[in-house]
Parts: sequence; C-alpha cells; structure tokens
Amino acid sequence: MSNPEDEERLLPLAQRWPRASKFVLSGCAATVAELATFPLDLTKTRLQMQGEAALARLGDNARESAPYRGMVRTALGIIQEEGFLKLWQGVTPAIYRHVVYSGGRMVTYEHLREVVFGKSEDKHYPLWKSVIGGMMAGVIGQFLANPADLVKVQMQMEGKRKLEGKPLRFRGVHHAFAKILAEGGIRGLWAGWVPNIQRAALVNMGDLTTYDTVKHYLILNTPLEDNIITHGLSSLCSGLVASVLGTPADVIKSRIMNQPRDKQGRGLLYKSSSDCLIQAVQGEGFMSLYKGFLPAWLRMTPWSLVFWLTYEKIREMSGVSPF
Repeated sequence: MSNPEDEERLLPLAQRWPRASKFVLSGCAATVAELATFPLDLTKTRLQMQGEAALARLGDNARESAPYRGMVRTALGIIQEEGFLKLWQGVTPAIYRHVVYSGGRMVTYEHLREVVFGKSEDKHYPLWKSVIGGMMAGVIGQFLANPADLVKVQMQMEGKRKLEGKPLRFRGVHHAFAKILAEGGIRGLWAGWVPNIQRAALVNMGDLTTYDTVKHYLILNTPLEDNIITHGLSSLCSGLVASVLGTPADVIKSRIMNQPRDKQGRGLLYKSSSDCLIQAVQGEGFMSLYKGFLPAWLRMTPWSLVFWLTYEKIREMSGVSPF
C-alpha cells in the first residue's frame, strides 16, 4: 500500500508547491520583459522629471536649464551624452523589483480568483471581481517591492545629475539601498509607497483585469483557443489600458520618489501625493500628468506582450495550468 507522503514526493515541483512555482515563473517572465523594454522605462522617467515646477521653490535652476525633449530626442541624448549602456542604468533594482512585484501580484490575483471569489462552473468570472482582484494584487505586490522601486527611480536619474554637474548619490545598487536605509531608516525604503500602490492598483486593474477578461472572452465567445494568438491579443489590450490608467499616478510616484529629502527623510518639494498632483496641475497644466505617456505606452505594450507570452509558455512547459 503506497504512502501518501511518498506519492506527494513523486509529484512535479509545480504541483507540490503551486504558489511558490507560480511566483518563480512569473519572476522569470518579468525579468525577460524588463531587460527587453527597460530603455523605454528610463526614457519615460527622464521625461516625467522634465520641467518640474516645484524645483523653483528650492532655487534649483534645473527646470530652466534642461531643454524640453521628446521621447526620441531624450533617448538619443542619453546615448550621446552618457553612453549606450546607460539606457539600462537602474536595471538591476528594476529586476529585483519585478521579481517581487510580479510574483506577488500574480500569486495574489490567482488566489483571489480561484479561492476567495471563485469562478463559476462555466469558468465565467465577473468583471467586478476581476477589477477588485487586480487592484488588490497590485497593492500587495507593489508594497512588497517598494524599496527596489525607490532605488530604481533614483538610479535612473543619476546620469542626469552628472550632466548637471551635481555629485552622484550612489556607487551602485547595494550602496543605494544602504544609503537610503542609513538616512531614512526602514521607513525611508518605503518613501513614496502611497502613490506607488495607487499606481499599481490602477495599472493592475488595467493589466491583470484586461488580460484575464479579454482572454477568457475570446476563448468562450470566438473560435480562438488558448494559444499564442489569444495571449498576444489579450496582452496588447492590457498594455494599452494599463498605460492610460497608470501614467498620471506614475508621474506622481516618480516625482515623490526622486525629490530631495531632509535629514528626517521628509520630502522638501511635496507633502503628499495629492500635494504633488495639485502642484503639477497648477504649475504645468493637466497634461503634465501624461508626461512620458508615449514611451510608457510603447514600453507597457511590448512589456505586457513579452511577459504574458513568456509566462504562459513557461507555465505550459512546467506543467502548470494556463493562467
């Protein structure tokens, strides 16, 4: 008579530890997508910092001295002024962030979908449940990943500081973590976490909710099957919706994370995300909230495409059921 423990040990790892396996697989897919699209993320961040009205309060002349550039000119300027490889400046903490963020959000969303909310017998999943699940997954994943995201944003601006004649703040990723921890304590690593999770909730409402809804709509209502064509169409839709919903919160998040701070770790430019929002709209106009939208969209769409195609494929290869 076989022992249940022996039978469990014979099962594939993906079946023995399904949540851990999904966390690792989503982290691998996110790493591939991040490496492929990171230059667009760097360009987007530089554009979002451009013409920051609040800098005038500190007597900083960067706002006046930095010329306005579009996406292409910004990318070319980085290559010409800093070097081609600087397009990947900050990619290491970005990968750290996405392993934690993507793993956390995917595991959370699937747990909510399968266990908490539950699909119907015909696999129909109401949109409102998907919206709530996507937002909650984004909040949890982003809160866990906030320290790495903070380091990524600040390191992305190091090249700009060098061109402006300002001293560099960090020697590398681990020095950045250590310096932020020394200056602001544990709390300092979660600077900007409120606008960050607000953005993540909106982005995941666009990404996870749209992908899941479009994919299962196509499978249930069209001749398309659960294959690469369905995955590709669903990911293209999710990338567009996530960019439209997430860009304003992304602008606020980037500015709060990159602002100078006092010895207590408090921001010198903005008191809160709402204060940053008001200052941006009053000082630069409503469309300032969509600075960097084009590279954000051009990055989010291929990122979503690469991530979902890779994720679905490695799930299949690992014996995990499709998303």
